[in-house]
Amino acid sequence: MQNVVTRADHSMSLHGKLALVVGGYGAIGATISETLAAAGATIVVAGRNADQARALTDQLKDKGYDAEGRELDASNVAAIRELSTLLVQHYGSIDVLVNCVGFNKEQKMLEVTEEAFDQVYARTVRPGMFLSQAVAAHQIAAGKGGSQIHLLSIGSSLAFRERGYSSFCAAKGGLATLLKQHATELAPHGITVNGIAPGRVRTHKNDKALENPVALHRAIADVPLGRLATPVDVAGAVHFLASALSRFVTGQILYIDGGLSACR
Repeated sequence: MQNVVTRADHSMSLHGKLALVVGGYGAIGATISETLAAAGATIVVAGRNADQARALTDQLKDKGYDAEGRELDASNVAAIRELSTLLVQHYGSIDVLVNCVGFNKEQKMLEVTEEAFDQVYARTVRPGMFLSQAVAAHQIAAGKGGSQIHLLSIGSSLAFRERGYSSFCAAKGGLATLLKQHATELAPHGITVNGIAPGRVRTHKNDKALENPVALHRAIADVPLGRLATPVDVAGAVHFLASALSRFVTGQILYIDGGLSACR
């Protein structure tokens, strides 16, 4: 019989941890990066736009956090492997992976092109596969366990009415299933793999449009909690899954949608 450890570790602290946040300078990713940094983690923000990654990490350093920005095309497998190896050489480990990478090209179902479909898949599912693989190889070698968290969408399991989201839903749905497979394979090594699936999130990108009371009412009409998610709501869930409180949680998708998916 397996021995059960009954002493609970209730720490949300991430001190001594290295968190790689890919796509971590976006509207939601930036809040995730700062939340994990505030919890004590050293943050590496990586993405296609090196200037944005470094601008964010400069802001984090100004607040007293440990952070650095790196350029990474997450659809380039060789670049993923190179960066993960460099980080392990420099920091000793990658304890937390947060994958905020994704791409969408909205086209009605009858208008979806092969090029667009392949591009959405290549910039959404492919990064999830090979980021997870590269980081897992180092986590297994280190023998300390770890956390991998993928940013999904409510579109991972639900459709969008009156929107051309075939490619997006297929890609996010594929990533949602992929992470479950990774969770089962990495569980023996103490590595957890989970997903965060937000509903619509109010950010600086859509804030102006939502200043219109009619648009805001339409956006929240079906949300039981009566508001949209914020980046802080999403980042809090990521923090939980990166912390010691979630060590027995793996292969799960946490919906940050105010109860919307419960009504469908």
